[in-house]
Amino acid sequence: MLQPKKTKYRKQQKGKMKGNAGRGHELAFGSFGIKTLEQAWITGRQIEAARQAITRHMKREGQIWIRIFPDKPVTKKPAEVRMGKGKGAPEYFVARITPGRILFEAEGVPIEVAKEALRLGAQKLPVATKFIARRDYVEE
Repeated sequence: MLQPKKTKYRKQQKGKMKGNAGRGHELAFGSFGIKTLEQAWITGRQIEAARQAITRHMKREGQIWIRIFPDKPVTKKPAEVRMGKGKGAPEYFVARITPGRILFEAEGVPIEVAKEALRLGAQKLPVATKFIARRDYVEE
């Protein structure tokens, strides 16, 4: 499961997510990718599930890049605990996602294989996504 090795602070406030992705909105490594259309928190488990689905469909050919990393801790209080007495302990980590962000990129497989693999990966994520291909991509 993806999570930071070390953080400066154990707990963080929720914060606000507004606007579109200011960075990470263009293909940088592969020829194909999935771009998000919504904002959300994506957990490390969801990222890992999507990665496994993509890798399986590509039959470990080609290469994939994960363009997001869960670095925000989400805290939770234990079950049946009364209100008050401070903030709960960190439970898991999330990546903050805004519209336009590239989540995964793929390279080294035909466009049909990449499209289906990334579609299967996108099903594991809590956001609507769209498949994108590099502008200068030509099929061999």
